[in-house]
Amino acid sequence: MNTAEIMEPELAAVQYEMVIQLPLGLLGFEGIKKYVLLSPPEDEPFHWLQMLEDDNLAFLVVSPFAVVSDYQPDIPDEDAVYLGLESPEDALVLNIVTLRGKQSATMNLKGPIVINRHTLIGKQVILANAADYTLHHPLS
Repeated sequence: MNTAEIMEPELAAVQYEMVIQLPLGLLGFEGIKKYVLLSPPEDEPFHWLQMLEDDNLAFLVVSPFAVVSDYQPDIPDEDAVYLGLESPEDALVLNIVTLRGKQSATMNLKGPIVINRHTLIGKQVILANAADYTLHHPLS
């Protein structure tokens, strides 16, 4: 499923009370299945994907469309089926940000977290067009 038509997601629609389920977990955190998306206004365009089981642990995430104007993730068909995505508008795409010292940050464009906006089931996917992107895209 080519999600090139996806624009900046309306993250306000995802409320704290809504639990995001990642049945397969995230790379390195496979045992953690439940998260909430926190969007403090002072952190925009960044958000926190907080582990429900431990509120001291969270991933800094960002909508790739907010920072990479030509990002066109091609979600593999098997992942779209797994997530129940019927159209690109069903997908909320977030990328994990890695802070590298005080002045540097990168984001993983190859393996975004894709969440079905309706079911709140998500999965970290490897894009069909992952070769077009980098694991360490600089944020400037």
